[in-house]
Amino acid sequence: MNNEQRIMKNGKNVLREKSYAFALKIVELSKELNEQKKEYILSKQILRSGTSIGAIIREAEYAQSKADFISKLSIALKEANETDYWLSLLKDSGYINESKFYELNKLCSEIIKICIASINTSKGNKRTMNNEQ
Repeated sequence: MNNEQRIMKNGKNVLREKSYAFALKIVELSKELNEQKKEYILSKQILRSGTSIGAIIREAEYAQSKADFISKLSIALKEANETDYWLSLLKDSGYINESKFYELNKLCSEIIKICIASINTSKGNKRTMNNEQ
């Protein structure tokens, strides 16, 4: 099974599509934070981590080995977890409302779950990783 087949469903790379759609929403959020709230520090952090998830997933598609694939997906998982942190901080500090938080948090959680499942499948085990939601 090649790297892309590990994350395919019904002929579509679900993780690739979800992470790209999520990145677009993060770009939109960052613009909103900059233009409307004049918030630049947290918006830069979430822009970096939220968009890097998809970029790393794209890298994983052309991993040189199963170990490289697992490593890259693990890094994407870490970035997704960091993005989840920034989302929580933005909500709790009042920069985003609960509705926006839950929308983005739901997407981020889905990406985290798919990354965990893909890593576990690639490792050939059903054991869950820490903090599986």
